[in-house]
Amino acid sequence: MVGGGGIGPSEGGKEYPGKLTAKVFVACVVAGCGGLIFGYDIGISGGVTSMPSFLKQFFPSVYKKEELDVGSTNQYCKFNSETLTMFTSSLYLAALVASLVASHITKLCGRRMSMLLGGSLFCLGAVLNAAAHNVLMLILGRIFLGIGIGFTNQSVPIYLSELAPYKYRGSLNMIFQFTITIGILFANLLNYFFAKIEGGWGWRLSLGFAVVPALIFIFGSFFLPETPNSLIQRGRLEEAKERLLAIRGIPNVDEEFNDLVAASDASAKIKDPWWNLMKRKYRPQVTFAILIPFFQQLTGMNVIMFYAPVLFKTIGFGNNASLMSAVISGLVNCLSTLVSIATVDRVGRRKLFLEGGAQMFICQIVITIAIALKFGTSGNPGVLPKGYAIGLVVFICIYVAGFAWSWGPLGWLVPSEIFPLEIRSAAQSINVSVNMIFTFFIAQIFLQMLCSFKYGLFIFFACFVVVMNVFIYFFLPETKGIPIEEMAGIWREHWYWKRFVPAEKDPPTKGNIEMRKA
Repeated sequence: MVGGGGIGPSEGGKEYPGKLTAKVFVACVVAGCGGLIFGYDIGISGGVTSMPSFLKQFFPSVYKKEELDVGSTNQYCKFNSETLTMFTSSLYLAALVASLVASHITKLCGRRMSMLLGGSLFCLGAVLNAAAHNVLMLILGRIFLGIGIGFTNQSVPIYLSELAPYKYRGSLNMIFQFTITIGILFANLLNYFFAKIEGGWGWRLSLGFAVVPALIFIFGSFFLPETPNSLIQRGRLEEAKERLLAIRGIPNVDEEFNDLVAASDASAKIKDPWWNLMKRKYRPQVTFAILIPFFQQLTGMNVIMFYAPVLFKTIGFGNNASLMSAVISGLVNCLSTLVSIATVDRVGRRKLFLEGGAQMFICQIVITIAIALKFGTSGNPGVLPKGYAIGLVVFICIYVAGFAWSWGPLGWLVPSEIFPLEIRSAAQSINVSVNMIFTFFIAQIFLQMLCSFKYGLFIFFACFVVVMNVFIYFFLPETKGIPIEEMAGIWREHWYWKRFVPAEKDPPTKGNIEMRKA
C-alpha cells in the first residue's frame, strides 16, 4: 500500500528531503491500530444488543417487547427502542468529554502518552463490561470505553500526520480508518459465533474480547517513537533532531527541523490555544474541524446499513443473513479503504471527496425509489423478487465503497493535517468532539426518524450529501503534497479564505491550489 501512496514533486512551496523508512511505516501501522478499538466497539454494540440473553438480563422490558413483536412486519419501526439507543450512544458522550481533556495531555505529555492512556482505559472498560452483573456496571464500562476512544481518536491522527513524510501523509494517516474497518469486521464475525454459545453467556465474550485490540494497541504504543513535533514542543530539541534524522533516513534535515522549531516557537507564544481558536486567522481550520465531522455523520451510512440484513435474507442466506450482511459490507468497506490509501496522495483529497459524494448520492436516490416501491409506508415488503433484492444489495455495496474511499477516511485525515502546531491539539479535540456529538445525536434519533419518516429519511440524508459536495467544491483547497507546517499558505491563496488569513513576511506557499471560484 505504501508504494501506491507516493506522488511526484511537492505541490507546496518546500520539498523537505527524506524517504519513507521501514521504521516510520511500522510505527504508523502500530499507531494506526488505535482504530481497531474504535472499530471493534462500533461492530460489537449492535450484535450484543440483539442477543436475547443480553436483553433479558439488562433490558427485560425491551426483551419482552421484542418477544411480543416477533411477528411484526413493519421494518421501519421494529427496532425502535430509546433504552437501547441510549446504552449504545452513551459511549460517545464520554468520548466527547475525554477528547477535550486529551488535548492537554497530548500537548503536555506527548502523543504517545495519550495513546497509552486511551488503550489502557478502553481495556478497563472491556473488563467491566465482560464482568457486568447490573446495568450500572455496564454503563460504567461504557464510560471507560468512551474515555479510551476519546483519547485515542484525538491523538492517533495527529501522531500519524506528524510522523509521516509529507509525500505519504495521506496514505499513512488512512491506516487509522483502515483498522477501524478491520475492527468492525472482526467484531461482527465474533458476534455471530459467540451468539451460538449455549447457556446465553456469549455476550460476555463479545464484550470481553475488546481487550484483545486494546492490548495490541497498548503493547505497540510502548515501543513507538514520539514525534519530533511533540519533542520540540516540550523543549527537547537535541532528541527531536536525532529522531527526525532517524525517521527521515537522511544525513541532513536542517530545513525541516528549523521550520518545526519556528512553528513551536510561535506555538509557545500562545497562552490559551482554546481562546486562540476564536481568532479570525484560524477561521478556515476551525470551520473544517466542525463541518467535516458534521457532514461525515450525515452521509446516511446508518440508514443504508439498516436495510442490509433483510435484503441479504431475501437473497437466500436465511438465518445467516445478518452475518452475510456484516461480512460482505465489511469486506467492501476494508477493500475500498485500501483504494483510498493507494490513491489519496496521487489524485488528492478534493477529487475523492467529490467523487465519493456523487457516488453516494446516486445510490441513495436509487435505493430510495426501490425501498419506496416495495416497502411503501407500511414497512411490509411482502415477498421481494431475488433479482430485485440482489440489485439493491449491489447499490448498497457501491454506496459503502463510495463512503469508504472518501468521507470515511478523509473525515479523519483532512482535519488532522490542516491545523498549525499552536492550535493542533485543541483543534483536533474540536474535530473529535463534533464527531462524537453527532454520532450520539444520529444514534439517538435515527430509529425514531426512520419510524416517522420511513423511506423519506433516505431523501433527508441525500440532501445533506448534495450540500456536502457543494461545500467541498467551493471551500476546500487541495492539501496533498504540502508539508504540514507549510499548510498556512493554501488559505492565503484561496479565493474565499484569503480574506481571513493575513499575509506574512515570508512568501506564501506557491501551491497548485485546485480551488478557484466557479
